[in-house]
Amino acid sequence: MAETTRAFLVAHLVALAFLFSEGDARAAAAESGWRSAQQRREVQSLLKRINKPPVKSIQSPDGDIIDCVHISKQPAFDHPLLKNHIIQMRPSIQPSGQVYDESNIGSITQTWHQNGECPEHTIPIRRTKEEDVMRASSVRMYGKKMPDWRRISKLVSMDNPLNDVTTGHEYGVAYGTGDNEYFGTKMTINVWQPTPQSGDFSLAQLWISAGSYGNQDLNTIEVGWQVYPAMYGDGSTRLFIYWTRDAYNRTGCYNLGCSGFVQTDTRFTIGGSLSPVSTYGGTQYELDILVWKDPNTHNWWLQVGGTNVGYWPSSIFTRLATSASSVEWGGEVYSPSMTTPMGSGHFPEEGFGKASYIRTIQVVDSSNQLKSPNGVGLIAGNPNFYNVKSGVSSDSWGTYIFFGGPGKTNSEIDVI
Repeated sequence: MAETTRAFLVAHLVALAFLFSEGDARAAAAESGWRSAQQRREVQSLLKRINKPPVKSIQSPDGDIIDCVHISKQPAFDHPLLKNHIIQMRPSIQPSGQVYDESNIGSITQTWHQNGECPEHTIPIRRTKEEDVMRASSVRMYGKKMPDWRRISKLVSMDNPLNDVTTGHEYGVAYGTGDNEYFGTKMTINVWQPTPQSGDFSLAQLWISAGSYGNQDLNTIEVGWQVYPAMYGDGSTRLFIYWTRDAYNRTGCYNLGCSGFVQTDTRFTIGGSLSPVSTYGGTQYELDILVWKDPNTHNWWLQVGGTNVGYWPSSIFTRLATSASSVEWGGEVYSPSMTTPMGSGHFPEEGFGKASYIRTIQVVDSSNQLKSPNGVGLIAGNPNFYNVKSGVSSDSWGTYIFFGGPGKTNSEIDVI
């Protein structure tokens, strides 16, 4: 009898356990479904906010959809400080002074131009798709950098900078020395198409910054090219911009994914793919990039390939409202395993045609004059995998750097 009772209780407990587990599973499924529905509503709300009604749309051969949006309807004017902003259609003055040969070794265009152009009084915006947002860690974080990412500005300002770099980020960069303030910088950079590992990115850019992480008032302006499959959904090399005024905590974003940058040009799509790209031992394709502070309006203007693309209004910044305290140029990868190549994927020592470079590096002084930097410092946390070298030439190269590297090979990857 006791054994029968025990068997009954065991069976009863098993049944109850099954029912409870089934109930838990149903509850979890219901919660998951609710979260999924809630997330979908958040995604649609975001898409409605950032995808403005187009005057015309262009299907790019690379899969992008380029919306030609009226210049007065662009995302910039959703910013509370720009509600009554009057668009500055062109800079009041451009920097003068030392000018190098501007002729590109190879001519770069954006892929979407193969299928059309945007009409006058519009700007081209890469349409954000639902799958783009769903690849982000959350809807709120779409198009943003994590606030704990220590950027180059922090590296330069610390006594022992390389000991506090966030795990996974590697650099091969140069930074300006010898000046207390900067009002812009110019560079000519060759463009490559590295292949990041899953979840990684590889980029080359300039940084203009002021403020600090410690005070949570770091302001940055960033421009360059990047390959970032987790963000764009492909391995194309793309023109990008980024800005923040509070050390990446709440403000700023990539490209036009949030309000802030005011675009004035119809030719360049921020976030659009670039083509062609440089090849190892072959033709090198370059991009000229200039960012400077208009001395009359105080807006920070962006010029790409000689075209004035648009500007960051001074009002959206705090520390950069006056000037920058540091400028940097070079490459960065996010690659926890250090297996994603930086730049061309080859070391600086291989030189022209094989390594990534930035030449004709100049800074803008308080008189709106272009000049060579007084000096440059170098940062490479793991030079056996990613490195940077600098030099000065009297010809069309001026101040320059070579940077990059392959990362770790299969035999060098740490065995856990």
